[in-house]
Amino acid sequence: MYYISPISAKDIRLLMEGDESALRKVYDCHGEHVYQFAFHFLKDEDWSEEIVQDVFLKLWISREGLDESGNIWLYLYVITKRLCLNRLREIKRSAVLRSRLMENIERSRNPIEEQLFASDIERLAEGVIATLPAQQQIVFKLSREQGLSYTEIAQKLQISPNTVKNHLVQALKKLRISLSHISHSCLLVLLFIRNLL
Repeated sequence: MYYISPISAKDIRLLMEGDESALRKVYDCHGEHVYQFAFHFLKDEDWSEEIVQDVFLKLWISREGLDESGNIWLYLYVITKRLCLNRLREIKRSAVLRSRLMENIERSRNPIEEQLFASDIERLAEGVIATLPAQQQIVFKLSREQGLSYTEIAQKLQISPNTVKNHLVQALKKLRISLSHISHSCLLVLLFIRNLL
């Protein structure tokens, strides 16, 4: 969910000064992104539209604190995610809203799309793994694909178990950072849903 925002520093400065046309420009550019991101969490058109309204209201109220050299989408992204998580907490407290969320999730499930998404994640992960140093790649594959323990990998490669551990920590850190912008919101929703059941 990372976008390079076409909103310029001048636009942000005008927004900070209270120019409503600058707010409209930001809305026209990112309103749909905010909606899609909210819908990704909430699976509900009405709730997602409310989030869009709240996000842009918060943007307007807090406009003076913006960084004119920053990426406005990242700011909107953080607000949207926080508001969606707040809404999910509200939903969790209400049996009626929980039921509505679960119905929406079931209705919006698309097995083909989910399979494609999983394939994309796997392909991206393979791409990240291919950029790791050679030794890290070998250690990672022996651990994750062959299921070898630290000790078994250490014996096989004639290195210490601690070195194996360090290689795996670094490899997993790089994977986590590289894939977090794609999978973070999905994981949050899945964890939340698991807590509902």
